[in-house]
Amino acid sequence: MQRDRATTPPTRDGALIVRTFGVEEEYLLVDASTFVPSPVAPLLLRSARASAAVTLAAELKVEQIEAVGAPATTHDELLAGLVDGRRLADDSAGAAGARAVAVGTSPAAFVPHLSADERYTRIAERFGLVAREQFTCGLHVHVGVTSPEEGIAVLDRLRGWLPALLALSANSPFCAGADTGFQSWRYQSWGRWPTAGPAEVWGDVDRYRSVVAALTSCGVLLDEGMLYFDARLSRAHPTVEVRIADVPLHAEDAALIAVLTRALAETAVRDQSVGVAPAPLPTPVIAASSWLASRHGTTGDLVDPLDGRPAPARAVLARLLDHAGDALEEAGDRDVAVLGIERVLSRGTGAERQRAVWERTGEVAAVLADAAQATRA
Repeated sequence: MQRDRATTPPTRDGALIVRTFGVEEEYLLVDASTFVPSPVAPLLLRSARASAAVTLAAELKVEQIEAVGAPATTHDELLAGLVDGRRLADDSAGAAGARAVAVGTSPAAFVPHLSADERYTRIAERFGLVAREQFTCGLHVHVGVTSPEEGIAVLDRLRGWLPALLALSANSPFCAGADTGFQSWRYQSWGRWPTAGPAEVWGDVDRYRSVVAALTSCGVLLDEGMLYFDARLSRAHPTVEVRIADVPLHAEDAALIAVLTRALAETAVRDQSVGVAPAPLPTPVIAASSWLASRHGTTGDLVDPLDGRPAPARAVLARLLDHAGDALEEAGDRDVAVLGIERVLSRGTGAERQRAVWERTGEVAAVLADAAQATRA
């Protein structure tokens, strides 16, 4: 929930800034035979093999694990790290008789158990049922920035595009054995935390820091790590951290979202440097767009960040490609982005695949078995 290892500042390649980026993915742990969620994270962490590219870490609940990737500069490098992280998590889970599965919520009903950690214990004491019931798995993308001021410029200018990233990632249609009617129930569940959701336009670092100070001093948040905005400044590293996405079913979709996030960040910095102001989208409108993304994934409307009007998700994604086109081109990611978005639109989101398996089999175990296979593919 709070680790920020997948990070370094941007580097310079000649005249071109190469923004490093990295990802953290959270996975559900299930019994390898029954596919019932399994509390094996402590055992898994004790026996996991070492990896230079990926670190496995505990999460809020012992039925989940986090894979924290090393910083990367290219799509291929990042994707390789994602694949390695998924295999490391699954292999380590296998040694404990379990599987690591990339789903945003658990399709199976179960009672999650808190990890043995002093901070998590304090969270559980303060937040009661919200913390006890909390069980979600997300994708966090870090993008390097040169300063907190540059980070604020990024946060202020990518906020309206974040629902599109949620739509692409949607991978949590079920919760506790029930079809929620949403493609990302994780986003709805996560919204119970006090600071979850879109943030306002900050304007400058001082305002951001003053709000953080107010939130951490008023007795609600334990610390800055509980700033659960859809995007925030890392508290420990020179990055912006985008937290809106479900953990995608497929590693290639996680890499796509990371590539788009980096391009949006670079575009934001360029816009700020030439005096382009952030789009004046009211925060409640962005929240509505995120709700639409959570409900429908890529099959419904979103709010176009450039004009504030509803538009099909496909059209908003096309505008995103145009908006961030120069940054994508210069990073060598244009084809990856175009083909990746088309792949998700044609194949469907992880949520659509989960529902298809459920409709075919009527079995939660079959949904999780299929997801386990896709996670590692």
